[in-house]
Amino acid sequence: MTDKRVQGSAQGRSRAVVPFLVLSVIHLVALGAALPELSGWTKPLLMPALLAAVLVTTGRRGGGGIVLIVVALAFSWLGDVLLASPGDIGFLSGLAAFFMAHLLYLIAFAAFFKRRRLPLAAWLYLLWWLAFVLLLSPSLGSLLVPVAAYGLVLGASGAVALATNRLTAIGALLFVCSDSLLACRIFLPDFELVQQDLIIMALYLAGQGLIVWGVMTAARPGNEKSPEQSRD
Repeated sequence: MTDKRVQGSAQGRSRAVVPFLVLSVIHLVALGAALPELSGWTKPLLMPALLAAVLVTTGRRGGGGIVLIVVALAFSWLGDVLLASPGDIGFLSGLAAFFMAHLLYLIAFAAFFKRRRLPLAAWLYLLWWLAFVLLLSPSLGSLLVPVAAYGLVLGASGAVALATNRLTAIGALLFVCSDSLLACRIFLPDFELVQQDLIIMALYLAGQGLIVWGVMTAARPGNEKSPEQSRD
């Protein structure tokens, strides 16, 4: 009976992520084939599909950690929508939304999903942040402070993810890679990468998907820690 229940739960998790996977493939194909109408139609659906997968999979069992992840995905959706808006207002609003998403990821990783001490490799994210700011600062002007602050919380969430599980850590790393390429595309005039929009979105979607997969695995009954346990 237990084996059947576990098998059914695994099948339910697999089915829950199908809409996100299908939409991701359609979106990436649209980017690769230069179909802006199709990519523009699918992009606002990506994070809601992933959010729905979390809710369907965890139900009421996720606890505070899953609540933070769900809200982070909601802010990610808001960021996707706002960054598509023209002008500095759209960019800054989108940046603020993703700042909140990464801040919530950071809190969730540290308070609910942390399983070990931070490894020494976490310091690599500090080096990445310093390089990120130094590389972009000549082109940022008045945007230096908000972009540097965003990079700091982005790197911090990636660093703390190293203390959770492998899936979450890889997902956070891919998110950092995606945002690094996006920043280079926006702020460095000479930066050019073949199919850069496709690569950036592929890294972003893989990162978000792996973060969710990792935290859903950690949130299975008996796996998630309370904040008090995480500090022990």
